[in-house]
Amino acid sequence: MRIVSYNLRKHAASAELVDIERLYDVDVLCLQEADAVLLPEKVGHLRLADATKANRLGLAIYANEDRFTIGDTTAFELKKSMHDRLFSPANERLIASRLYDREAEREILVASFHAAPLTAPNSLRRKQISTAHRELGSLAAGIPTVMVGDFNYPIFKNNLRRRIQEMGYELSLSNARTYSRYKIFRGHFDFVTSVNMGIDDVKTLPRGASDHRPILVTTSYVSAEAESGQVSS
Repeated sequence: MRIVSYNLRKHAASAELVDIERLYDVDVLCLQEADAVLLPEKVGHLRLADATKANRLGLAIYANEDRFTIGDTTAFELKKSMHDRLFSPANERLIASRLYDREAEREILVASFHAAPLTAPNSLRRKQISTAHRELGSLAAGIPTVMVGDFNYPIFKNNLRRRIQEMGYELSLSNARTYSRYKIFRGHFDFVTSVNMGIDDVKTLPRGASDHRPILVTTSYVSAEAESGQVSS
């Protein structure tokens, strides 16, 4: 399965989505900083599962309707940063869609996540990440789960990885940095966390109109067959 995550930078990179879907044969597309009002119902073979409603620049998930049956989608509020409270409140920083993969005959939960901006401390982002994981577990405990998005976490990733593993999730980074708009704040901002799902590869895609580069996540289902060396993609 191929999942792309992309922070559109205030919807500026939205015109690139059709080409991304076509070039990378995308199964699921997760967006951040998308204008929900302007989002199309379809992007190539992908259909809009849902988008956040409480903030204009929010989150969205698209899924390949030829492969998936789209189930319930839920948006969650996470702890606000001071920036959110003073300037542009982002009430919903997590959206999750439950999908039924008709090819694999398996359910999967896919989530798009956007952490607080860099003006907030890492401790707040860690709180948001842990809350997001708990909320996902409450939706679909035990089924394969993948959360992708803009984590806004450029440094001290080893500490973050340890904390994520304590919650039963795995943290995966892409092969090249995803953000370099400023000379100081550059590096891997866009991550993947997962549970009960194999992450085979995470690749940083070419730069477009956004200050973030999209990432392409290749996943596979973990099953009894996987323990004997066979994995279903």
